[in-house]
Order: sequence, then structure tokens, then C-alpha cells
Amino acid sequence: MSLEQDQPRVEDVAGAAVHHADPAMPESAVAVEPVATAGAASHAGKSLLREYAEAIVVAMLLAFAIRVFVVQAFKIPSGSMIPTLLIGDHILVSKLSYGVQWPTDCKFRMSFPPVTCYASATVLSFGKPERGDVIVFRYPEDEEKDFIKRIVGLPGDTIEIRRKVVHVNGAPLDDRAFTQRVDPGVIDGHINPRDNFGPITVPAQSYFVMGDNRDQSLDSRFWGFVNEEKIKGKAFRIYWSWSGQGTWQNWVRWERFGKAIR
Repeated sequence: MSLEQDQPRVEDVAGAAVHHADPAMPESAVAVEPVATAGAASHAGKSLLREYAEAIVVAMLLAFAIRVFVVQAFKIPSGSMIPTLLIGDHILVSKLSYGVQWPTDCKFRMSFPPVTCYASATVLSFGKPERGDVIVFRYPEDEEKDFIKRIVGLPGDTIEIRRKVVHVNGAPLDDRAFTQRVDPGVIDGHINPRDNFGPITVPAQSYFVMGDNRDQSLDSRFWGFVNEEKIKGKAFRIYWSWSGQGTWQNWVRWERFGKAIR
């Protein structure tokens, strides 16, 4: 109830007190009631303000808890995951896909959220990351950044790339359903690892990841493996997509709303 709704009641109470006062009672005694009522209204205003403040704090804490433990939203800024993810896609990443994670290696700072955590420990496991999962993780060469790639190699796998074809444990990986290669040229492995790489064995608790846009992705071929504790979650849904190009009617990619990420 607002203060505007409460005020007429205060005035009515004061009026009634004056109307029923004893004529023999001094005017100073009659004037006490409105003063006391005004103090009560002021106290009610402070209580209402406190309620709003508490609601805002609780909402912020709840949003922070959901972001840390349940689901987090991200925006795709580059084309390394085309055709699966386009620039301007807004995605949801599940923090519970592989288990309940407890943040570790955290630092406090004057920002929102006020805590940044660079790793996590699984306190209740629901399973391990699988080949083909699209994951978000801390970029090994700059952990202030989050990267998104697809898992190609699991712990213990042997990965080799020969003339753009990815081989896992000696067998070619059938990745045609979710990848693209835009450069027909093949780079010598001694010059650049993009098209010829390995063989190399994935260490324990680590993963070999690649972008679906194979010729235009900075991934494990260049900077190595992703440690399991650096994985933030599994991308599972596009909730909004914005191209910002062409006519205004084409800025929003309506057909991508709610699309599952596979």
C-alpha cells in the first residue's frame, strides 16, 4: 500500500480525535495526536523503503546464484563456430550438464558480478564431457576470456589432422554435419598446424577442442588442451539472434529463436 493511500486515514483519525475531545481539555493536549500519527507515517515510509531494498538484494543474490550454479547467458562475437553458431547469437550454457560445480580460484573486484572464479570443482558428478559437446571454457592463454568450441578429443585419445581431415585414434572423424571449410588450400604442418597436426595424445582430465569453422578457428591446434576444471558448462540453446545487417526487417534471425545447439 502506498503512502498516498495511507495519508487520508491519518487525517481522519486526527479529525476524529479533535471532534471527540473534551472541551475542558487544553488545545495543546489535542494537538498531540496528529504529531504522533505523522511520526508513524514516517516510520511506515522507512519500512517500505527497507522492504524494497531487501527485495532488490535478494533478487541480485538469486540471479548471481543462478548464474554461478545453474545457467549462464553468452553472446557469440566471432565466426569460429559457423555454421553451428553465428555472430550475434545469444546462447544459454548449462552449468549442471556435468554435475554440481563449486567455484574455485576466485577473485573479488568492484564490478558485477563482484566475484570472478577461474576454475571449478565438481562436488556431484552427472557424467563427463563427451565428444561432440559444445562447451564454454576459460581461454588457456587469457583466463579473463571465455571461449566456445566443440570437443573432438577425450582424455587418452590420439588426435591427428592430415590434409584437413581429423583422425581420432587412427580413424577419420565424420564431422561433415556440423563443420565447414572455406579455404581449399592446404598448409604444410611445419608452417602452421591448421591443416596438418599431430599425432598427439590428450592428457588425463583434458580435452582437445576445435571450432566448427575449421579454417578460421583459434583452437587446440594452436594453444593446446582445455583442462576439465576450466570448463564452465555445455551450450544447449540459442535464445536470441541478432545480425545487425541488411534492412531492419532482417536484423533479427527469428528462425534461430529456441534452436537447440548440437
